[in-house]
Amino acid sequence: MSTEVTPKSPYNVKNPYIARLKHAHDLTGPGAVKHTRHFEIDLAGSGLEFTPGDSLAVLPTNDPDLVAELISVLGFTGEERVTNPKGVEVPIRQALWESYSITDIDNKLLKAVIEKTSGNTAVTGLTDPERKEDLKRYLYGREVIDVLLENPSAKFEPAEWVGVLKKLIIRLYSISSSLKAVPEEVHLTVATVRYESHGRARKGVASTFLSERLTASTPIPVFVNPGKGFRLPAPEEDTPIIMCGPGTGIAPFRSFLQERKATAAKGKAWLFFGETNQSSCFFYREEFEAYLADGTLSRLDTAWSRDQAEKIYVQHKMSENGPELWKWLEQGAIFYVCGDASRMAVDVDRALHQIIETSGGKTTEEAAAYLEKLKQEKRYRRDVY
Repeated sequence: MSTEVTPKSPYNVKNPYIARLKHAHDLTGPGAVKHTRHFEIDLAGSGLEFTPGDSLAVLPTNDPDLVAELISVLGFTGEERVTNPKGVEVPIRQALWESYSITDIDNKLLKAVIEKTSGNTAVTGLTDPERKEDLKRYLYGREVIDVLLENPSAKFEPAEWVGVLKKLIIRLYSISSSLKAVPEEVHLTVATVRYESHGRARKGVASTFLSERLTASTPIPVFVNPGKGFRLPAPEEDTPIIMCGPGTGIAPFRSFLQERKATAAKGKAWLFFGETNQSSCFFYREEFEAYLADGTLSRLDTAWSRDQAEKIYVQHKMSENGPELWKWLEQGAIFYVCGDASRMAVDVDRALHQIIETSGGKTTEEAAAYLEKLKQEKRYRRDVY
């Protein structure tokens, strides 16, 4: 098994590398349900290194339109001076743009609103420990600005306001390139988060920072977050690998395949990829077909959930190929899955269990034990979020 680790870097959350965008293009075409984009970020001269399976930490800035709306609702000019988390005095407009979370609602904020309204607010009592479910229901689909709009009598001084906000935090994105294949740059595969709730259009902080507000001169503070156990076997090993990465979960597997080609890796490789429509969402199609042609990739199975009446997902493709997948597991294959934790990863886990039971001729208990052994042997690796 590979013991390759990411070298210790001088860059971290307190000292990020300030990168710049080199290139970006859409991965989704007309008619796509959601927008997904490919980013190439320049690392030339940085000395920054990573290994396939690592993530890139990105520190975004907030949407300036939302900052302006918040300032207006609060009754500020935007020029009032406040101290940011680093202890530097800056205009509140700048502080809200670059230093504070202006979407996530914190208990500290709710308690301040309760105090400002003398308890005459719908959020009174929601911070009590026994009302966790009520709080969860209230928070769903709401952002900081909603609390202010719903409580116009809650008035804050500028310094007081930033004192009830959380710090703006990093976002982690699975790296979708290999330094051996593409030196001195890092690639990301990012779905732009946009939705509507409580009558307002919402935007993902980091995804729209990347997709809407990046130019060649925009500073992008980044550092590498090591992927720990999410690693390829050594290229000289014959260990087969099975990769399951629907949607943007494809990112680490694109880096895996670039690495495998660059190192002439020996073992077989099987990729399961799924999205909504083949015509508009077949990310990196030409690359994967080239890998199939040159043997870097042994098999590719795709699932398009909306190209037919009955929805088909990656777990269905796994089940269709159960006997062959079982054969690969018995040959010592490592099974990797990346993507949504709440639904996809659960469904994939269930399908894997069923394949072991059915194709392996095992009881439910024996299949569960087999799956547990795969985990213990680090042959079932998950990068889910």
